[in-house]
Amino acid sequence: QVQLVESGGGLVQAGGSLRLSCAASGRTVSRYTMGWFRQAPGKEREFIAANSWSAGRTVYADSAKGRFTISRDNAKSTVYLQMNSLKPEDTAVYYCAGGVGYSGLTIGEYDYWGQGTQVTVSS
Repeated sequence: QVQLVESGGGLVQAGGSLRLSCAASGRTVSRYTMGWFRQAPGKEREFIAANSWSAGRTVYADSAKGRFTISRDNAKSTVYLQMNSLKPEDTAVYYCAGGVGYSGLTIGEYDYWGQGTQVTVSS
């Protein structure tokens, strides 16, 4: 089993930055695909970014390209999401996920999920 705990969310003004962290425990995740998703009120959970160990690549949703960066520190079993130039439409609960999927793009590829951290961007 893998436990994932997100942190780093909060309230920020439009144009500001936040860095989310996802600490993994229970099993090494160095060979897992690690991803970030978000869910806004009344909307479905959507893919933001993923780092796929098996594919050897990082992928981003169009909404995240150029503004968000996913990274991982395997020594610390931690995955990060640096978010810059935040917009009010980025307001959502952000979830970290881990799994053995290849692309990392879809919810079904992930076996483990964190509880989420709230990000609120004010205009």
